[in-house]
Amino acid sequence: MLTWSNFLSQLFNGLALGALLALISSGLTIIYGTLGVLNLAHGAMFMVGGYAGYSAWHATNSFLLALVAGTLCVGLLGLVMERVIIRNFYSRPEEDQLLVTFGLAIVFVEVVRFIFTSQSLTVPPPAFLTGITSLGVMMYPTYRLAVVGICAVALLVLYLVLYRTRLGMIVRAGIDDAVMVDSLGINVYRVFMVVFGIGAMAAGFAGIVNAPVVSLTPEVGEAILVQTFVVVVIGGVGSFPGAVLGGLIAGEIISLTSMINPGYAYVMLFAAMALVLLVRPTGLMGLKGRQ
Repeated sequence: MLTWSNFLSQLFNGLALGALLALISSGLTIIYGTLGVLNLAHGAMFMVGGYAGYSAWHATNSFLLALVAGTLCVGLLGLVMERVIIRNFYSRPEEDQLLVTFGLAIVFVEVVRFIFTSQSLTVPPPAFLTGITSLGVMMYPTYRLAVVGICAVALLVLYLVLYRTRLGMIVRAGIDDAVMVDSLGINVYRVFMVVFGIGAMAAGFAGIVNAPVVSLTPEVGEAILVQTFVVVVIGGVGSFPGAVLGGLIAGEIISLTSMINPGYAYVMLFAAMALVLLVRPTGLMGLKGRQ
C-alpha cells in the first residue's frame, strides 16, 4: 500500500543510493575524462574495496580501519594497474582498452571468489550507527542516513582536490587538453597514474561504505557498474558535478520505481538515460566536444 511514510522512506533510500552512485561515478568520470580509458574494472574495484574492508574489520573489529584499508588497498591496486597495464593501452584502440579492463574485472572477481568463496559476507556498521532514527513521520535505519553524510563528505573532499589544488587544476586541464598539459613540461603520465589511483580509491571507499547495506558477494560490482555508466551518461562524461547530479537522479528513479514495481526499476533508469541523450547528447552537465 502506498502511504506517505512509504514514499518518504523510498525518497531517503533513493538519496542514499544516489549518494553512493555519485561517489562511484565521480571516480569513473575522472578516469575517463582525464585518461580517456573506459574502465570496465571499476565495478570489480568497488567489490575489492568491500572485501578488503571486510578483511580489516575481521582482523581488528574496527569499521574505521575497515574504511581506511578498503580505500587504500584499492587505491594501491589502481596505481599498479595504471603503471603496469593501462599505461600501455593509451595509444591503442578503444576496443583494446575495453577488453583489457573487462579481463581485469574477471580476474579480480575470480581471485576474490577463490579466497573468500561465493558465500555472502556482511560487515556490521559501527555500534553508534546501528538501530533506527525517528524522522517524525517515520522510522529510518540510522546507518542509511549516515551513508548520505559519509558520501557527501567524500564527494566534498574530491571536489576540494579537483577544484582547490594544483593537482586538481592539472587534472581538469588534462580533461580538456592532455596534449597541452604535456607540452607545458608537466609529467602527464605521473598525473595519469595519480588520477587513476584517486578514481580507484573512490570506488574502494564506496565498496566498504556499502558493505553494511548490501551483503558482499563476488558479483556485487557487476550491477553497480551498469548503474554507474548510466549515471556518467546522464550527468555528462568528464563532469564531476554531472556525476553527482546523475547519481542522485538515478538513485531516486530506481528507488521510487521499485516502490511501485521493482521489475521496472532499471527500465525506467535506461528510459531516463535515453531521454537525456535525445534532449542533450552531451549529458546534463557534459561539455561540448566530449565524446
